[in-house]
Amino acid sequence: MTAERLVVIGGDAAGMSAASQARRLKGPDELEIVAFERGHFTSYSACGIPYWVGGEVGERDDLIARSPEEHRARDIDLRMRTEVVEIDAEGRRVRARDVDSGAESWTSYDKLVIATGARPVRPELPGIDAAGVHGVQTLDDGQALLDTLHAARGTRAVVVGAGYIGVEMAEALVHRGYEVTVVHRGAEPMSTLDADMGRLVREAMTGMGIRMVAGAEVTKILTGDDGRVRAVATQDDEFPADVVVLGIGVTPETSLARAAGLPLGAYGGLLTDLSMRVRGPVAGGVIWAGGDCVEVLDLVSRRERHIALGTHANKHGQIIGSNVGGGYGTFPGVVGTAVSKVCDLEIARTGLREKDARRAGLQYVTATIESTSRAGYYPGAALMTVKMLAERRTGRLLGVQIVGREGAAKRVDVAAVALTAGMTVEQMTALDLGYAPPFSPVWDPVLVAARKAVAAVRAQG
Repeated sequence: MTAERLVVIGGDAAGMSAASQARRLKGPDELEIVAFERGHFTSYSACGIPYWVGGEVGERDDLIARSPEEHRARDIDLRMRTEVVEIDAEGRRVRARDVDSGAESWTSYDKLVIATGARPVRPELPGIDAAGVHGVQTLDDGQALLDTLHAARGTRAVVVGAGYIGVEMAEALVHRGYEVTVVHRGAEPMSTLDADMGRLVREAMTGMGIRMVAGAEVTKILTGDDGRVRAVATQDDEFPADVVVLGIGVTPETSLARAAGLPLGAYGGLLTDLSMRVRGPVAGGVIWAGGDCVEVLDLVSRRERHIALGTHANKHGQIIGSNVGGGYGTFPGVVGTAVSKVCDLEIARTGLREKDARRAGLQYVTATIESTSRAGYYPGAALMTVKMLAERRTGRLLGVQIVGREGAAKRVDVAAVALTAGMTVEQMTALDLGYAPPFSPVWDPVLVAARKAVAAVRAQG
């Protein structure tokens, strides 16, 4: 019997997790696996790139979970530096190009996995492609940025954008000894938070010596006679720069899928069912997709959204690999949990922001409290601010945001579990959380916020 062929586009978290899981379930005599990766690396932690750039992670290879050679040793035909440039869904084949030689060839498939990830938002501005301007999404991108930092003569850096990537890269550049300016369009950094919580992030970053420029639209990148970046220009000002990092965010890399006629959502991500199989007749029931190129169900708002996180990508890959390999798995959705830090400031959120709740047609109350990471009398107790959203009348938890120092961010996991379980804030107040003075006050900050949210719900009748 001829083995089926699985083709995987993309050699990072979702793609190679899918390939590896499928191989565990079926041997090469039953399933041939061919994977294409256009870069130099596979199965690496993109989330770790800022910490490698900043010097907290010593070596690039520390971020690599499994090398191409290790994948090939598991009977996966992994073709590096090979970019898929076309999907022929009707003919069930893909056209791939060798990045170095330009040679092209077609490969047929019985089953296809699209794991093309996301690409950094790169606005079409004069000078955007100048030497010294970097987006940071892949390990190749990180290496290119480090090469620039090692070669740069100056110590002035401008980060464009103040989302997760922007604040993490600001920290990395501070660790490298750079004078950092963050230029962003919003009134406050971290648009994934409500503005009142974003203000806390701005104040903390300013206190670290990072220059924060809000409400500023970048109009061009200015270059010197050598063609290298020398400044970032807005409508009202110029900010000198020896290096520029784009931290504007990412968008799903679905150009192949779009050209093939596969269904995309409002955010440009591929739409799948619970098994991660791509929807619609064009996919023919044999195409799966996962990772940063897909949209997923938000369990709180019940709407599709795009969230680019390695945690989801690895889960998607496991589920796809199980289904392709003859097993079974589903991905029910997310609640939107994310954590980050800039220097010693920890930032966390899960669930809905206020504008998300309004967009979903939900009426809500909010509660914001200040507490400490440990008992107030215990050495090292650090302040944190917790904001909680609850649905009006029902008291259903809708979202939590936390900004603070050591011990703040991971407290959001309690809220993530409560959101997934559909708990009310009143139910949360009875949670049996761990307590000892080195770890928490008697009332954990999340529970203090829940108590205040209960009072707000009751006040609204």
